[in-house]
Amino acid sequence: MTGFDELVAARVPHREAARLAGVSRATAARRHTPAEPALLPTRAATAPVNKLSGQERAQVLHVLNCDRFVDQPPLQIYPILLEEGRYLCSVSTMYRVLRENAQVKDRRRQARHPPRAVPELQATAPGQVFSWDITKLAGPVKGQYFDAYVMIDIYSRMIVGVHVHHSESALLAVDMMKEIFHIHGNPQVVHADRGTSMTSKLVSALLADLQITQSHSRPRVSNDNPYSEAWFKTLKYAPIFPERFTSLGAARTFMSEFVDYYNHHHRHTGIGLHTPADIHYGHAETTQNRRIDTLTAARAQHPTRFTTPGVIPKILALPETAWINQPQDQDNQDQTPAA
Repeated sequence: MTGFDELVAARVPHREAARLAGVSRATAARRHTPAEPALLPTRAATAPVNKLSGQERAQVLHVLNCDRFVDQPPLQIYPILLEEGRYLCSVSTMYRVLRENAQVKDRRRQARHPPRAVPELQATAPGQVFSWDITKLAGPVKGQYFDAYVMIDIYSRMIVGVHVHHSESALLAVDMMKEIFHIHGNPQVVHADRGTSMTSKLVSALLADLQITQSHSRPRVSNDNPYSEAWFKTLKYAPIFPERFTSLGAARTFMSEFVDYYNHHHRHTGIGLHTPADIHYGHAETTQNRRIDTLTAARAQHPTRFTTPGVIPKILALPETAWINQPQDQDNQDQTPAA
């Protein structure tokens, strides 16, 4: 713009100066003649002639909040008043009055449900807390599924029972539980989510008769049943898990063989790399002693390979407790399901 100013000072026409300086003529003109804000004429604000008075607005609010209409929106109140020969104001004015009084919201009385209690379950030994759930197994054709009922001991991670059926039924769940309790004894607590079979009267009656505490997950909180959910992932992400099962018999055979492998051969990271059967039947201490003897001999032979002599690797430590939703103020070591 300096070149433009010099040309203008030398009495060169603005159009030619803008062309020679390589700037827009409009830009140059705005720079030399700054626009002044337009001053709009001011006038005193006047209230609309159709505006309701303060007394009328108070009457509208009183009618909207009366016992008869307190649960109704203005669109429902307006025609009712007209049918009764009363006109207070338009629907938009009713909303305007409600907005001025911070009442533009769902005006119906809302049902308030108390918060669900968080299930906090602790197991310090096998046979105390069982968790169960039902998962779908794809059948031979699209849309056909088999239901696998699976119950797990959360301390030992052992699958204490698995049944596969054509459908989900509370009666079938009761039969499974009776068989499991006859073999493994009655647990103190049986935990499950809120499926129809889990909350059925048949299951509740059985557990009540056996004096077993029934525990349920909170609605829409899958983390409240972590052991069953983790085991289902272990099952379905296994390399040998088929895309579909050709028949109910094939599904039962596969589940029986997989559970046998899992219980007796799978080393579980959540229980010190022991098998669930070793923990469940009390053989883990013998296995642990053999591991310690092997590590002690290895330390004596290769002392430079171990930075903490006499300390068992943390991954081999036996669990003290297993929790579902461990309270934060607990000092016990957190035990989470892993597969």
